[in-house]
Amino acid sequence: MFVTSMPDSDPLTNPHPASWPTEKLLSGCDTQRTRRGGPGGQHRNKTETAIVVTHRESGVSGQASERRSQLDNREAAVFRLRLNLAISLRCDKPVQDEAALPSEMWRSRAVGGKLVVSPKHADFPALVAEALDWVFAYQFDLSSAAKQRLGLSTSQLVKFLKLCPEAWQLVQQNRVDAGLPRLK
Repeated sequence: MFVTSMPDSDPLTNPHPASWPTEKLLSGCDTQRTRRGGPGGQHRNKTETAIVVTHRESGVSGQASERRSQLDNREAAVFRLRLNLAISLRCDKPVQDEAALPSEMWRSRAVGGKLVVSPKHADFPALVAEALDWVFAYQFDLSSAAKQRLGLSTSQLVKFLKLCPEAWQLVQQNRVDAGLPRLK
């Protein structure tokens, strides 16, 4: 999977697009309505309920067509776009800056060394983006990223990343490419 760094990716002034408010995110996206297969029986393909949302700057998209409601499909497509952005785009994290902390969202979710979030929650893509940013900054040393920055144990970080198979696969592939062993 192609991963690119974001220019001017200071997390305080320019946070990851996966964490942007919906209005701000959609202002930089193209939305396409189309007909696709899905539920609906005799109503299938009579209206354009499928939605494809594409982030103009990166070309990353999210799509949904499983619901009969265009509004429901739009919401699902935006969530998938956020998750795809979380996996595809990296914000540089300053490893050498001891004062660099995870976001307020991360700190509020990482309680007692555990990260509490459902993969269906609206915050999930932003948390995946932040975890991946730190893992990339620490050159795929999950132990250092977890303990030094994210306030988690290594096993908790692994469990969290495994909630998003695409993120876990990205970490595993980059570890192999860097000459590190695959994790279980």
